[in-house]
Amino acid sequence: MSSVESHQEQLSQSDPSPSPNSCGSFELLDMDAGGLYEPVSPHWFYCKIIDSKETWIPFNSEDSQQLEEAYGSGKDCNGRVVPTDGGRYDVHLGERMRYAVYWDELASEVRRCTWFYKGDKDNKYVPYSESFSQVLEETYMLAVTLDEWKKKLESPNREIIILHNPKLMVHYQPVAGSDEWGSTPTEQGRPRTVKRGVENISVDIHCGEPLQIDHLVFVVHGIGPACDLRFRSIVQCVNDFRSVSLNLLQTHFKKAQENQQIGRVEFLPVNWHSPLHSTGVDVDLQRITLPSINRLRHFTNDTILDVFFYNSPTYCQTIVDTVASEMNRIYTLFLQRNPNFKGGVSIAGHSLGSLILFDILTNQKDSLVDMDSEKVAPNIVTDEGDTLTLEEDLKKLQLSEFFSIFEKEKVDKEALALCTDKDLQEMGIPLGPRKKILNYFRTRKNSTGINRPTLKTDATGNGDYLDVGIGQVSVKYPRLIYKPEIFFAFGSPIGMFLTVRGLKRIDPNYKFPTCKGFFNIYHPFDPVAYRIEPMVVPGVEFEPMLIPHHKGRKRMHLELREGLTRMSMDLKNNLLGSLRMAWKSFTRAPYPALQASESTEETEPESESSSEKLSDVNTEETPMAVKEEVPPINVGMLNGGQRIDYVLQEKPIESFNEYLFALQSHLCYWESEDTVLLVLKEIYQTQGIFLDQPLQ
Repeated sequence: MSSVESHQEQLSQSDPSPSPNSCGSFELLDMDAGGLYEPVSPHWFYCKIIDSKETWIPFNSEDSQQLEEAYGSGKDCNGRVVPTDGGRYDVHLGERMRYAVYWDELASEVRRCTWFYKGDKDNKYVPYSESFSQVLEETYMLAVTLDEWKKKLESPNREIIILHNPKLMVHYQPVAGSDEWGSTPTEQGRPRTVKRGVENISVDIHCGEPLQIDHLVFVVHGIGPACDLRFRSIVQCVNDFRSVSLNLLQTHFKKAQENQQIGRVEFLPVNWHSPLHSTGVDVDLQRITLPSINRLRHFTNDTILDVFFYNSPTYCQTIVDTVASEMNRIYTLFLQRNPNFKGGVSIAGHSLGSLILFDILTNQKDSLVDMDSEKVAPNIVTDEGDTLTLEEDLKKLQLSEFFSIFEKEKVDKEALALCTDKDLQEMGIPLGPRKKILNYFRTRKNSTGINRPTLKTDATGNGDYLDVGIGQVSVKYPRLIYKPEIFFAFGSPIGMFLTVRGLKRIDPNYKFPTCKGFFNIYHPFDPVAYRIEPMVVPGVEFEPMLIPHHKGRKRMHLELREGLTRMSMDLKNNLLGSLRMAWKSFTRAPYPALQASESTEETEPESESSSEKLSDVNTEETPMAVKEEVPPINVGMLNGGQRIDYVLQEKPIESFNEYLFALQSHLCYWESEDTVLLVLKEIYQTQGIFLDQPLQ
């Protein structure tokens, strides 16, 4: 402190009075603060690079308290690791660095903060370094204790800080090219504001997350490295999804939280884009990419081509291996860090990510024993006992004499499954054995319960063929080391891809081998989303389930639209009734003298008109009544007998132009309270916990 005090004396001699523009109005304050010094309360921050700028973000209150306790424990900080952010990040206290646990991310600096100054452009407060903050605090303590203000000191960057009084502390930046001895702090432009303690700056400090984790959800992204219109990564988007879930738990599961029945749901991102594009494919693409419209072509190579990569057997294998291995790795690491976790696991996929998960789930085994030794061809999904060779299969069918023919033609089991009746006929196989072989492989191929257009014949009767199935050719699907409880698909093209692969319908009795639930959630204007239920019940037209608004009712513009529709129907019915009455009175008006004599004849037309009226009313009103009392639709067992397709309610502004909000609709799920609430509701229902008030 001696060097600091000597420097303060030099500065006080060079500038005995501050500028009247900066602090003249504050000098008249009577700051009777002598002897009332209280140590500042520190708060811990970490630094993130956002839009190429350093932004200091405070830890939540619980994490900051844990870091402070570890810092003040008196033990060596070099080896101390403090988990923060719900266990998703570790802070190495000695290094003052923060590392992500479950995914790759640049490490960020951590700082114990007590003094702050306001930045130039964004008006956010920036913490001083820990060493200089200590110098500021010591200077402040002397000023308060001795009641001697106008203290001045120089920062390591040769910036001047003046403590005029407890209410006014300023920070002057040096002017470039100014003389070191001739310039004074008051001549260096507008000063920055200096604040002591985090309670004196405008910053949002959140409470900590519940320690108890009830359920784990893996989230798989779609095409490209960016997941929303702000070009944020899957990690940032899942952070939003998690934050929305924590808020909804406090508002919609308040009773369960108060009774300590629930904690929270953990959402962890799974990234497959980076490993795929680190295989060298980007370099290969760059060599053949045209130089024109460079940005658009780079965007195409980085995003849209992911769809073609997934349709390529080579890169599809890389993608499914990455997704499955990442989910297995993260799950194992999660259990190591949370040994008391007893909850279930669910998975969620956005866009192409949902199709990847669908294919992986379709090719799982119900038994988790010896999964690594199981080899399954995706286009011929076998049953549990499919370990026989072709020779053993033919022996089982009592057709061993034809094995030499297949051996001569180099036809193995997989090739035989792709043979048509015409192919077998050309090999010299008689009609009876041909039918046995084709029926045998058709039965095995349909053993998963997904109906495929296996054997079909054209008009000539010679065009029999086998469908290649719903998976990718020559791809071996890895096994998950757990059984997911629910599969959530957001903005999913699953229905379209299955149709393009030749799948016309899904057997109502089919369900995933290891997953009980399946929810296809989409926005009505999402151009990438497709329905699933019409593939299960192709002959029935019905609407998807409308996801309730998180505030407990339909959006007002939707209610207004339905009200106007009902009102127009009522007006139409009333207008038709009025016209009938007017027509009857008009036709009876010229014959008043005949009413008595023709009363018997009038009863018949009246009865006819009344029956007409009743029939008209029935034809107009009955559909509405029937629509309200429609029996539950059986959409099969893919979601355990529950409905599969769930549609969000569009916002009022989105109703004005569907095309304008199409792209935004595909990326809206990360911050959608309605989507998150449906996910939470279905997850907690499996544990017997329900919303405080059922949504309508």
